[in-house]
Amino acid sequence: MRRSIRVLLCAVASFLIVAVAATVGAPAWSVFTRITANPGDGWNVGSFYTGQLWSWGLNTNGQLGQGNTTSPVSSPVHADTNTWISVGLGDTSSCAVRADNTLWCWGDNSSGQLGLGNTTSNTTPTQVAGTIWQTVSVGGSSACATRTDNTLWCWGANASGQLGQGMTSTQINSPVQVSGTIWRRSATGHNYSCATRTDGTLWCWGNNGDGQLGQGSTTASSTPVQVAGTTWLYPFAGDTHLCVVRTDATLYCWGNNNAGEVGNATTTDVLSPVQITGSWRAAGGGSTHTCATRTDNTLWCWGDAFNGKLGQGDSVDHTTPVQVAGTIWRMVGVGHNHACATRSDQTLWCWGKNASGQLGVGNTSNQNTPTQVAGSSWSAVYGATAGDQTVGLA
Repeated sequence: MRRSIRVLLCAVASFLIVAVAATVGAPAWSVFTRITANPGDGWNVGSFYTGQLWSWGLNTNGQLGQGNTTSPVSSPVHADTNTWISVGLGDTSSCAVRADNTLWCWGDNSSGQLGLGNTTSNTTPTQVAGTIWQTVSVGGSSACATRTDNTLWCWGANASGQLGQGMTSTQINSPVQVSGTIWRRSATGHNYSCATRTDGTLWCWGNNGDGQLGQGSTTASSTPVQVAGTTWLYPFAGDTHLCVVRTDATLYCWGNNNAGEVGNATTTDVLSPVQITGSWRAAGGGSTHTCATRTDNTLWCWGDAFNGKLGQGDSVDHTTPVQVAGTIWRMVGVGHNHACATRSDQTLWCWGKNASGQLGVGNTSNQNTPTQVAGSSWSAVYGATAGDQTVGLA
């Protein structure tokens, strides 16, 4: 793994973010400048995580973007040398936005989830039409992405109305616009999607069998329906539950709660947003567990602990947040049965199930506490909500 020297200058007042990195023994990274708040995934104001693409874990559908279907891949492999700013991982597919605002997808395409207008799978990143993409989220076999003009577009499987197009349940193989022009960021789970708007409102659509649309009921909707409140900022989708950070750093979660993944000290499904105690920065959800970082750089997990995916050194479930050792955590990416997180020193640590090499530690042995992944220049990490692949930016 190469070593990097990164200089990150943040002018918070104007949200001018300049990231410059030089790599020893490899081409210098390009300079990237933005004048928007939280341009990529924007995990907190004044931060910008960007880098080249590395991937590992399950690859039976080419979802690692490495030009093959070799699986498992138990250590990070350099998949692409371009600079990337946003990544979304589905069950068996992946999409990401480059610094030039182009969108690329790869992996399984049987449901049109690559957005290419066909159902042909690809083992390497393949460009989706358009050059003004900003963020992308992928869940199950569908995806949604925002453009720099604040429009929102979705594609892929649509059996539950998760593309937000109304009464149709027809699969759509190319991006179609969701009504509205003031979208900020989307989160896509299993057969449902949610997105925040620039006015602070939150909207959800698709399957609602576990209350994941936050409407106080289990009634599905094939068009966006508003969740109560006007201070919503960043949504983070689990498989069938959702967590959202608000502008005051509070965290609210709801949906499937069979293993306590909502974090409200119960195992009963939660149909409306409930607040999780603490001051939070970002979150990530898997199939039955959740992890999130607080504003003091601590990391907390809750829900199902099978395979050690709460990072506590055991397999004891927790229905409220429990702290993961360490106090310099920065970003967390949560997968189906594992989690990974970066620290402020740019090291990367993973834990949980590892049968497909999704922890990136060079073997397929489960780890019930954070175990370091090789390298010391990691800027971001992403887990597949219901999949066994991981992508890092470095």
